Amino acid sequence: IVVTAMATPDMGPAMERAAAIVTNEGGVTCHAAIVSRELGIPCIVGTRNATKILQDGMLITVDAIKGIVYAGAVGVQVGEEKQLEITQISQITTATKLYVNLGVPSRAEEVSRLPVDGVGLMREEFIFASAVGEHPLSLIEKGQEQKFIDNLAEGIAKVARAFNPRPVILRLSDFKTNEYRSLKGGERYEQSEQNPMIGWRGCSRYTSPKYEKAFRLELKAVKKVRDQMGLRNVWIMLPFVRILSDVERVALMMEEEGLRRGADLKLYMMAEVPSNIILADKFAKLVDGFSIGSNDLTQLILGVDRDSEMLAQLGYFDERNEAVLRAIAHLIKVAHQNNCSVGICGQAPSNYPEFTKFLVEEGIDSISVNADTAIETRKLIAETERRIILEKARGGEQTPEHLEDLT
Repeated sequence: IVVTAMATPDMGPAMERAAAIVTNEGGVTCHAAIVSRELGIPCIVGTRNATKILQDGMLITVDAIKGIVYAGAVGVQVGEEKQLEITQISQITTATKLYVNLGVPSRAEEVSRLPVDGVGLMREEFIFASAVGEHPLSLIEKGQEQKFIDNLAEGIAKVARAFNPRPVILRLSDFKTNEYRSLKGGERYEQSEQNPMIGWRGCSRYTSPKYEKAFRLELKAVKKVRDQMGLRNVWIMLPFVRILSDVERVALMMEEEGLRRGADLKLYMMAEVPSNIILADKFAKLVDGFSIGSNDLTQLILGVDRDSEMLAQLGYFDERNEAVLRAIAHLIKVAHQNNCSVGICGQAPSNYPEFTKFLVEEGIDSISVNADTAIETRKLIAETERRIILEKARGGEQTPEHLEDLT
């Protein structure tokens, strides 16, 4: 069992082998919570004093359902897992596509058997931490660029092969400075920031002269997966886009590296900064689709640190806040007016069934959830779409276009 102050990406290999994770710090959207859920292992975050009370060699039992750590080996009552026939669920047709979030390539084969339409969010960070394990600029300095390209490409390919021909939307790296510093050699290249969450991350890193060479290695890895390995189902998504020129400059770099946006290479961007919502009509002209990052969008709209357990307990971090819901509804409306698709890959649909219903009612094109909620989400989407059709029929209103194939 991993017990730590706060889980960081470099702990990825240890987390993959762990029976459970317990941390002092962190909220429901922190790294430990997200990765442990994807790995299917128990996790308790924000205990404040776990590292003081729990010592090496102690025998403990972690019950993440109740949020309790017991001394010794305790028989924990676990309800029988509900057996669902995946082939039956797969036959449920929905207008809203269902994708899955995935960041650990070793789980790709298992997760690919779920009734999903593809991967709506593939994270690179786990591959960075486990398969690469060293800061990209450090590898460049050592002349080991090909090591980075090959290891990253193999991790991406493992997921793409498992889901082929279903699309895999690859979110390019979105480490923060503190996370990059934790990689081997990272302290030489990363400054200490007071607030890494709104610091040097995402596209601002890609377009920076200090990091551009490292970013281009990512693009070379994607090109290798698509061209040399023949996995053309890999699409690209940009994280933390702040201004319009972020997309324009990265798109230019993609073309220079042989990745031209087209029929079989879609370019998406995360919608997680308020400027993405306000300028949705202009961003829509530069990409094929948006994917809402509800964690960061909530953080920036409400001014709430997403990793603060105190603010979460006080009810300040809540994706269901009216301001967040209005922003999402506005984005869907404006994007569709500009022939641009909208999906979501944040944690909210995995955590709150009512949030999923809201998204379907607003006409979102796709919903990407954690693997453990995929089956129930597919059923919920279908039920919500059927209800909408019945309500429209009873009211004598015309069925919206995005539901026509269900009538």
